[in-house]
Amino acid sequence: MINITDAAIAKIQEMLAQEEIPNMFLRIGVQSGGCSGFQYGMGFDDEQHFNDKVFDVKGLKVVVEEDSIKYLNGLIIDFKESGMSGGFTIDNPNASATCGCGSSFRTATDAGTPAPEQC
Repeated sequence: MINITDAAIAKIQEMLAQEEIPNMFLRIGVQSGGCSGFQYGMGFDDEQHFNDKVFDVKGLKVVVEEDSIKYLNGLIIDFKESGMSGGFTIDNPNASATCGCGSSFRTATDAGTPAPEQC
């Protein structure tokens, strides 16, 4: 379903350890918007909803809202260090096009609603 590299798992676990709220997990989702039609959402949460699907990815609890699953199947999340900075990267095999900054995408079957702003 969702693949997360060892480097990304390590960074996420490091970030989770800094949170002061118990039972936090990684929530990943998709919503309409962004310059290509859909945009990714990724963050920490501590509340599950009735339509959430829960996955264990290498010991990390990952929660995805049911409506987002079709857009995220096969997704690969990585973390890359680059000098004094670094960041998460997303490789989505379902995306037929992405914007220049990589934070939004569209698929061959669903276009989403592009936002008027540029990346």
